[in-house]
Amino acid sequence: MADLSGLTALITGAGGGIGAAMAETFAAAGARLALVDIVDCGGLAARLGEGHRSDLLDLLDPEAIARTVAAIGRDRGIDILINNAGLGIVAPAEEQSVADWDRTHAINLRAPWLTAVAALPFLKASGRGRVVNIASQAAVIAIAEHAAYGSSKAGLIGLTKVLALEWARHGITVNAISPTVVETPMALVGWSGEKGVRMRQEIPVGRFARPGEIAAAALYLASEAAGIVNGENLMADGGYSIR
Repeated sequence: MADLSGLTALITGAGGGIGAAMAETFAAAGARLALVDIVDCGGLAARLGEGHRSDLLDLLDPEAIARTVAAIGRDRGIDILINNAGLGIVAPAEEQSVADWDRTHAINLRAPWLTAVAALPFLKASGRGRVVNIASQAAVIAIAEHAAYGSSKAGLIGLTKVLALEWARHGITVNAISPTVVETPMALVGWSGEKGVRMRQEIPVGRFARPGEIAAAALYLASEAAGIVNGENLMADGGYSIR
């Protein structure tokens, strides 16, 4: 579907289930990978072949974001940025701590902004830059106990639209993907038992998303075929949000 040969894709949160699927999908399409996470992704980078790099990065640290992204850009350029890293701390709105609220917004909203801004000089130099932000169905549909998470992801969609408007003149497109629950080990812990059964029943297709499906959507948005798609939020939720 896409040939990314000669292009560099920077993927945050590459150590998680969706991030690893992204890495595998983009590597198969020929991209050079810059895998970024707070955990070591060196093994994943090595498994996917030569020419990939892995960087440790705490997305709560603005200076570290600027420093790491600049180092990646100087080393190999940045043609594609996938802001995939996210944090989901759920609680009733009146029980959410200020610390958890701030940490959720720092990871889910501030970090994608800072990462995109740090990558901008390299995306401009690419001439066909792509930014894909991973948002959530919780950004557009109210889900109980998701006040912090949902508001951070709604903000990410708003950021996506503004960057799409401002950066299009540089040949850069900026889009978002909003998945339903994705079948990763971490998500399945939170959506286990009766809670998971009820959620699946509310999704018209009757199941959660697979990591590879989200990776395939990101690959499309990063491809030449999606050059006219800009400022969009692709709902990958099995129809949950149409009900």
